[in-house]
Amino acid sequence: MCENIYEAISKKLKAISDQKRLKIVDMLSCGELCACEILEKFDITQPTLSSDMKKLEEAKLVTSRRQGKNTYYTLNKKALEHFLEQLEYIFGDKPDCICHSEEKLDY
Repeated sequence: MCENIYEAISKKLKAISDQKRLKIVDMLSCGELCACEILEKFDITQPTLSSDMKKLEEAKLVTSRRQGKNTYYTLNKKALEHFLEQLEYIFGDKPDCICHSEEKLDY
């Protein structure tokens, strides 16, 4: 497996390791939401939400679109499916697993 799979997975895990961002992902699992709808559920400021959403977008877990003054967010279903496949791969036993390698691991 390509070495960058670990980097890609760790970026996504880091993005959702914050429980507020994980709750936002859960909210978006029901469909697209306006930033204002997300803000209603949390006791945070708009800049804080923007920072959280930027982290989720950088991890490619969420996409956004602007409509007038509003920003709408949705889950990136394709990226999430790929992320789950990657997790299944690293959590499963496979012939090319790093445990079978004699090379030292970089971290």
